[in-house]
Amino acid sequence: MEQDVRIAIDENKTSEQLISDEDIDTLSLNEVIRSKIEEAVRRVETTAPVYLLEEGHEFGEAVYWEDNGSGWVLLPDDFMRLIAFRMSDWERTCYNAISVDDPLYDLQSSRYKGVRGSVQKPVCAVVNRAEGKALEFFSCNSEDAYVKRATYIPYPKIDDEDGIDISERCYTAVVYTTAALVLTAFGATDKAEQLNALAKSIME
Repeated sequence: MEQDVRIAIDENKTSEQLISDEDIDTLSLNEVIRSKIEEAVRRVETTAPVYLLEEGHEFGEAVYWEDNGSGWVLLPDDFMRLIAFRMSDWERTCYNAISVDDPLYDLQSSRYKGVRGSVQKPVCAVVNRAEGKALEFFSCNSEDAYVKRATYIPYPKIDDEDGIDISERCYTAVVYTTAALVLTAFGATDKAEQLNALAKSIME
């Protein structure tokens, strides 16, 4: 990926400013690029449309039930973004999770059934519980329901073999975002803004 980022920087006519600078050799530039990759992946994959993301990693082996057919499942420690969640008796899949600050969350504790999430219009929320970070769901018709689909995107991390898990359809946006972060680090903010705009246009 370092080479692709360097190409993106070069295409943005910044090679004379950065790559050819006597104070910045190839090795040190690659180190700066590497230090920005995880942040770039996080920025892109937290905002990218679902259709650009891969299926993700599975979770939700155990279901914990509460009142009115609602319940929760623990989220993995590296959970970053929900891809999809569906209980077996739901009529549709939930692709977005709200937070406790969302006005819709307070409605889930309403005594009026029609106001809460249902099998026709389910609601999911990412919350912090005493047991850890969890995904609460609202709601099912019965506690016989089980998790039919549950996938998420983890926080990006460069592994021991210098690899990183990136959705293929997000790769180009990640390259441009990484290049923008590198340019920002060297003070070329105008060029960085151009690359950030290009990355966003790719994801539209």
